[in-house]
Amino acid sequence: MTLFGTKTIVGMIHVQALPGTPRHRGRLDAVLTQAAQEAELLTRAGFDALLIENMHDVPYLCGRVGPEIVAGMTAAGLAVRRVSPLPLGVQILAAANREALAVALACGAAFVRVENFVYAHVADEGLMPTAEAGPLLRYRRQIGADSIAIFADVKKKHSSHALTADVSLAEAARTAEFFGADGVVVTGTATGDPAALADVQEVRGAVRGRVGIGSGLTADNLARYWPHADVFIVGSCLKQDGLWSNPLDPERLAGFRAAVARLRG
Repeated sequence: MTLFGTKTIVGMIHVQALPGTPRHRGRLDAVLTQAAQEAELLTRAGFDALLIENMHDVPYLCGRVGPEIVAGMTAAGLAVRRVSPLPLGVQILAAANREALAVALACGAAFVRVENFVYAHVADEGLMPTAEAGPLLRYRRQIGADSIAIFADVKKKHSSHALTADVSLAEAARTAEFFGADGVVVTGTATGDPAALADVQEVRGAVRGRVGIGSGLTADNLARYWPHADVFIVGSCLKQDGLWSNPLDPERLAGFRAAVARLRG
């Protein structure tokens, strides 16, 4: 199955806290080992692609991160690539999109997930006032990374969108596509919260490219979204107690794999 092809299931790897962040425990080798172990489990469970994200680096910086994060995420990406042949994606919080592209290029990843691609919003990290599309696509060309796909969140979770209250979700998605996104992501209001089905359907009707769902997917609700999206990014529901910060749960992995198998017939 090709990336962003028909019904691509993407397993999220929440990389443990990296050097320089408040929750880092002083052992980068342990961070890399856990990322690789999760990649192996997700690969064996039949996922189509993987996505690494520095979710444990809370509180996040707004828009840029230091070289220690770029180095750590590159190391994590290479650790994952050594144990899994699956296409890999990179996201660096918060909205460190150029850094994510550089990491993706360095470790041979296939795509990046980006924030603040079009319009502006107030995130929990602060104001993100300038759309990233123009600078980001120019940077992608500059570093020779045109083969790396860009998957853009629209009106994303953990944010206020009062600044663009007169811009519908459909229009935001159309703008992201017009500005060069290879796909768009619809989310709920927070990590682990399901996207509104009506929102997914609205975006599906607005764009020609790939539509992804980026929060709140479970073995129980996957069938609701299956006809309306192409890419399903799965994280929290695979963890113990359904909490993103917990270890992967083999039983939950098996349950989700069975749900996908039923839908694929």
